[in-house]
Amino acid sequence: MKLFGKRVITDATQGFVFTRRALVLGAAQGGVGLLLAGRMAWLSVVENERYSLLSESNRVNLTLVPPRRGWIVDRTGKPIAINRTDFRVDLIPERLTDRDKTLAAVQRLLALSDDEMQRIREELDGAAGFQPVQIAENLDWNRYAAVSVRLNDLPGIMPGRGFSRFYPDGAAVGHLVGYVGPASAAEYEKAKDPLLITPGFKVGKEGLEKTLEPALRGKPGAKRVEVTAHGKIVRELTTRPDISGGTVRLTIDAGLQAYAARRLGTASGSVVVIDCANGDILAMASMPAYDPNSFSDGISHDEWDMLSQDDHLPLLNKVLQGLYPPGSTVKPMNALALLEAGVGPQETVLCTGAYRVGSGLFHCHKRGGHGMVDMRRAVAQSCDVYFYHMARRLGYDPIARMARLVGLGERYDLPVASQRYGTVPDSAWKKAKYNRDWTAADTVNASIGQGYMLTNPLQLAVMAARIGSGRMFAPRLLATSAPPAAATLPVPAEHLAIVHDAMDAVVNGGGTGGRARLQVPGVLMAGKTGTAQVRRITLAERRTGVLGDAALPFRLRDHSLFIGFAPADVPRYAVSCILEHSGHIVTAAPIASDVVSYLFDKDKALARLERLEAEWGGTIAQRMAAQARAFRAARHPAAAVPDPAEEDAR
Repeated sequence: MKLFGKRVITDATQGFVFTRRALVLGAAQGGVGLLLAGRMAWLSVVENERYSLLSESNRVNLTLVPPRRGWIVDRTGKPIAINRTDFRVDLIPERLTDRDKTLAAVQRLLALSDDEMQRIREELDGAAGFQPVQIAENLDWNRYAAVSVRLNDLPGIMPGRGFSRFYPDGAAVGHLVGYVGPASAAEYEKAKDPLLITPGFKVGKEGLEKTLEPALRGKPGAKRVEVTAHGKIVRELTTRPDISGGTVRLTIDAGLQAYAARRLGTASGSVVVIDCANGDILAMASMPAYDPNSFSDGISHDEWDMLSQDDHLPLLNKVLQGLYPPGSTVKPMNALALLEAGVGPQETVLCTGAYRVGSGLFHCHKRGGHGMVDMRRAVAQSCDVYFYHMARRLGYDPIARMARLVGLGERYDLPVASQRYGTVPDSAWKKAKYNRDWTAADTVNASIGQGYMLTNPLQLAVMAARIGSGRMFAPRLLATSAPPAAATLPVPAEHLAIVHDAMDAVVNGGGTGGRARLQVPGVLMAGKTGTAQVRRITLAERRTGVLGDAALPFRLRDHSLFIGFAPADVPRYAVSCILEHSGHIVTAAPIASDVVSYLFDKDKALARLERLEAEWGGTIAQRMAAQARAFRAARHPAAAVPDPAEEDAR
């Protein structure tokens, strides 16, 4: 109430105000209590399962166990790519707290080189936070233990025990099987498979390791361990074992593969051997090559630079990706085409050493000429003029059809990442590619395997196998099932007999391939030599004298080629060998001879190889190690180069 305009406060009014405020405050408190009680009920009842799982995940750590990779074995089960138990140390970028301090400590504990540390830092810079970076593999127990006991001082470092890929024959199978490595960030982002970022897990990066990845990978296992809030392991709960990848059996003969690679010696080239009975590829060696063990373990910068700068191209698979003019190795195929067109084997051509086409003069390799030659002598003595004359008379299109029939220019269904197929030219091909007509000069060039014609070593081996066997076998690399039946080569048997006889004369009848004669009593090889020019010889140089190979830079020397099959009377094995830029300093025929001899007399072939390797400076591994030491010494002259015995001890 108010008195004389003033509000009068009494005990009654004060009690009323207090009661009203108490009710409002009590209601608010009750509402908050109800909200808290409701939230607690919601968390404890409705979301009980979710938070139980989160609690469990904090208490229990689930880790994937990388599966053991499937083996790659040869036709007899001999291992080509296997796994071996190893100790390893990885680094998880997102767990690093002091990068420089941690890396310095790891370098000291594991005795890592500066080059290895540079590789680690670069991989660390390019890795996502979840992607492990390999520090070291194949560690001995002492170095592994030195890291393991200091984990509290090395955040981000993860030691582990698992399996690493191992290739017993090293560089001899480098281009054949390829190598494995950690999955890239791009591969993980594409697949979103947690296995790809599991320390120690690797995927195929090249060769058969890459193309056969689904068969070789296997399925991961899982390990559940109880941990403290700080991540310390309390106990192991359960483990689900991994499932190993499948074993892949190849048609390759591992012993022959290693021998072929070793027999190539210091040359740059390739050897392919095919079984004429079924088309199985027994060897496909490309040298020089990289050691897949180095790539799988993490290749150093020095080694990578050494490989990438080598003019012998050790990173190139010459069997499938090298393209070469086939040279005179196509002359037996040419002879089949001539016979098919009705040219008699007894017809002769006068070789004077040169053949004129318009204003151009095409020379024979024998400057004074061969005189009168028939088909057999033309193949045996590799007379260019005979084939110039006959190809021009026939036209090149029929010869091109025969070339494709025996496998040149063909793509083969093999588990490889890439092939280069080369070119079998004809008039339609030239018109389509260059919009120009085929000329007589094109025919003459192609008749001796030059000009537009290009092939790879595998195609040459297939040509030798098809001419030798008379069957159209396709090359096969996986021995997963019985080989498919092969159709008969649509060539009369008498024509094949004529060509076989001529190829026999090349090696055993005073022809150009006498150095391919087998050193195995009772076994003869038939074949054909070839020389492919990589530069044009001018008329002025011919007048003053063609420069010898020793006077030319490596890249200007001719290629040396050989194809053949043995035994000559009942062909079982076909071979092709190409040496890049070897000229006549080192030729392909003796290498092909020794490789085929291995199939008939292994001990004699190995004894000869050991004598040669002593002259070359040791085995492939020994020569590569010496090359690496020389490269490092030239690049880092102030650095001490460790002794090989010390490196082996490490």
